[in-house]
Amino acid sequence: MSRERTRRELPPVQEHIDKLKKVIDEGNYYGALQMYKSISARYVTAQRFSEALDVLFSGACLELEHGLVNCGADLAILFVDTLVKAKSTCNDETLDRIRCMFKLFPRVPVPPHLVDVSDDEDVHNLHESLGEARSRVENLTSFLRAAIKWSAECGGPKTGYPELHAMLADYLYTECPELDMVRISRHFVRAEDPEKFATMLINFMGRCYPGEDDLAIARAVLMYLSMGNMKDANMIMDEIKKQAETKHPEFSESDLIQFTSYLLETLQRDALPLFNMLRVRYKSCIDREPLLNELLDDIAEIFYGVQRNNPLEGMFGDILKMMG
Repeated sequence: MSRERTRRELPPVQEHIDKLKKVIDEGNYYGALQMYKSISARYVTAQRFSEALDVLFSGACLELEHGLVNCGADLAILFVDTLVKAKSTCNDETLDRIRCMFKLFPRVPVPPHLVDVSDDEDVHNLHESLGEARSRVENLTSFLRAAIKWSAECGGPKTGYPELHAMLADYLYTECPELDMVRISRHFVRAEDPEKFATMLINFMGRCYPGEDDLAIARAVLMYLSMGNMKDANMIMDEIKKQAETKHPEFSESDLIQFTSYLLETLQRDALPLFNMLRVRYKSCIDREPLLNELLDDIAEIFYGVQRNNPLEGMFGDILKMMG
């Protein structure tokens, strides 16, 4: 069948949307999923991308509204794949649809890990809740990572649209059973919202294990600096200091925080010898996490033109950051 014939034979898209909604309302969620996929594929084949997007958006929203996260995420990811095929530019209308789908992903409080291990039912319920939470996070992450990649390639900033990074960082922080602060921070530093990032870090200081708080803050500041973003690096440090004065007075006593403060001052002038001296003097606290040394190598290159021993390190690092 020719593409032109397919274009002529396809009915108005609203007819499909209405029929599929009835299938959803009847409770046939998985059957509807396959129908959404096959019908949208026919519109794509006919290069009627706008109608394919209408079908997928409607399906993703309905599945998510009914609590079918796996089905809704499948269609949301197909929505982004279709944006790529259509070479659709990053615009407000499309971003509104992505925001709408994002808001429909459920947020369910994960029960505390402290359960009576002698009670098999408690243990079973905890494992089940944690598994469901991980699944929700994985589905949402796949959707938003695809959206970030699309926005970077189709008219948005080269690192992706900031609000999409903010959405993903927020969901990872509030919904993920096992916090990965490196991953969360990589998205927050691209979200262009240092005040919100600072508030999240202050919250993290109240729930993390000893020794994780100063590491998370130093990492965040160094990530901003490794992108050449001195303004937000200073802003987040100032905001955290202001908020931590009453809640966490011991904050400023950390060697790693002292190093980070001195680093911010040093980078405001042409002082490579002082930069190197700081790295030597505070080596023991910097070495607590290998990533800090990698970020400092990036900072040295950006602010002082110091070339890496292996120039491929920076390239592979950028690829990994985009995948995170």
